Amino acid sequence: MPPRISFRVALPRLSARPSLRPLALPPTPITTRAVHNGWSTAPPRSKHRRFNQPNSGLPALTTGPAAALKRRDNTTPLRSGVLAVKKGMTSMFVGKKRVPCTVLQFDQVQVVANKTREKNGYWAVQVGMGSKDGRNVTQPQLGYYEAKGIAPKQELAEFKVRDESGLLPVGVQLQPDWFQLGQYVDVRGRSRGMGFAGGMKRHGFAGQEASHGNSKNHRTIGTTGPSQGSGSRVFPGKKMPGRMGNEYRTVQNLKIMKVDNELGIVLVSGPVAGPKGRVVQLQDSKKRKPPALPYREKALDQLKERFPDAEERLEKAREKHLEMKTERRAHLALD
Repeated sequence: MPPRISFRVALPRLSARPSLRPLALPPTPITTRAVHNGWSTAPPRSKHRRFNQPNSGLPALTTGPAAALKRRDNTTPLRSGVLAVKKGMTSMFVGKKRVPCTVLQFDQVQVVANKTREKNGYWAVQVGMGSKDGRNVTQPQLGYYEAKGIAPKQELAEFKVRDESGLLPVGVQLQPDWFQLGQYVDVRGRSRGMGFAGGMKRHGFAGQEASHGNSKNHRTIGTTGPSQGSGSRVFPGKKMPGRMGNEYRTVQNLKIMKVDNELGIVLVSGPVAGPKGRVVQLQDSKKRKPPALPYREKALDQLKERFPDAEERLEKAREKHLEMKTERRAHLALD
């Protein structure tokens, strides 16, 4: 603490000359709010996660990656899905019943990468489809594909799996027989874009009266912000005119009607969102039973038989990628 100043001590008189100034008082030290200064006596809680642990007799936490994976355990498929192109619709007869079907075609569907629980927080398989000219791919993406020994893909998508057993070797190609005839799948794709649409077309409004005083308001939606109860404002989410379509839509529980490896097609019952040529995601159904364990093991064994050297090719591609990366850096250093 600074020394106290007694009022009995006479301060020096100010001189009449402007060059003389009064003596300055010593500065008051500024204290900081810290434990050693007496502001807080609570210990630092550096181990705040030591509370609410299951080994203390308390229930497990409901937040975090592990809890999130546990909640989705029953709705996460066991196997990876694929990417396919919607070619159009047809029909086939099952006995005397005519069933409309959608034709989905495979195009160089390969496993590009795996996402693990330790590194990414969840289990997933990254799948690519089609091919893309290397001149239209950025350099980071070219290095990404180069390290895996795979040509650049036109589309990429992730398919979450339940655990580590659902991961696949990098570089293998998935055929239509990955799916079992008669099983149920979920198909996800973007719907057909219709541009800016009014309330009647977009939301199915009935419109207003055609007569009785209505003047040029036959297809309008009417009032959007009534005063009573809402405070003379428009609630968020109000159905109004706007862009219609071009949104992701999932059609669940479609049955596999036909599988053809030679043509590379899969026929599913019912319609699928999107126009012809749209890329869709195809995966085992979440609400139905997956293919039986013998068929899943058989499909995985066939995949490994078709590509027995997948691990070796991946390792060689990584080594070659590191060599080329070193050469490129040396070449840039010389320039």
